[in-house]
Amino acid sequence: MNDLKTGHFPPAKQFGLILHVLIIILLAAAAIWAIANLTNAQMGPMFVAYLLIGILAFAPVPFLGYRAYALFKADYYIDRDSLAILWGLRVEDIPLTDIEWVRPASDLSNPLSLPRFRLPGAMLGTRRHPDLGAVEFIASSARNLILIATSKHVFAISPRDAAALVRTFARATELGSLTPTEAKSVYPSFVITQAWESPIARILWLTGLLLNLGLVGWVGFLIPSLSQVPFGFDALGMPTEAVPPVRLILLPILSSLMFITGLLAGLYLYRWDRERPLAFIIWLSSTLCALLFLLGVLFLVASPV
Repeated sequence: MNDLKTGHFPPAKQFGLILHVLIIILLAAAAIWAIANLTNAQMGPMFVAYLLIGILAFAPVPFLGYRAYALFKADYYIDRDSLAILWGLRVEDIPLTDIEWVRPASDLSNPLSLPRFRLPGAMLGTRRHPDLGAVEFIASSARNLILIATSKHVFAISPRDAAALVRTFARATELGSLTPTEAKSVYPSFVITQAWESPIARILWLTGLLLNLGLVGWVGFLIPSLSQVPFGFDALGMPTEAVPPVRLILLPILSSLMFITGLLAGLYLYRWDRERPLAFIIWLSSTLCALLFLLGVLFLVASPV
């Protein structure tokens, strides 16, 4: 986007960020509680219940974490050349010459249906409108919704000061474009697709995934066949504490958490050319950690109790 800004209209963020952070804290606490109980449970229904609670509580955390990050970075800009929508890794840069009209959603004769799965701070998705066709929501709330229509697409955004955005758009179009620009659309999935095209990234991802899946399967196979395992060692490497074998489940859980964290951190850094070597280092470290956890299980099982 051109550096000459004539309008800057961020969405409302505070309530959405607070809500996302609270949900993440509650889910993380539930996952930690389940894992803590899992290590003390005997094989049976309670073990399975704690395992499912831990998985189901943790699974949405990365998704909600990204949505909180996207809201924190969210912004709408207008200059004399384009209107830009920034939402996390999602970027939509629309030349003003491509925009047919900008108007409040409240002006529609047929009300606009909102995305089915939405939270305050994350009103994202596409819904069909009988007059407009597909409408893509990139908004934080249903208040102050503004529609931006091009010949191919309609966007719904939620600037905090909607009236000022409409006025600024009208003024920018009256002034005329300084430099012709091209439309640009960037989606979060583009980073994954781009990284997947690298053979090194594919090898590291698949190797780390297979190691973690193998670790989970191996530990699940070992637990019923063991009576106790050592879980503490002195300076000479001799076991100092024997615990129920169910404690071994901690190792694949920690390994998987580290692998997922490394995968996401690497994808975040991969967006910039100068940071890509660091992304590969993180992915390599995550894969090596999975291998070390695998060797750790082997060492624990082989050690005399």
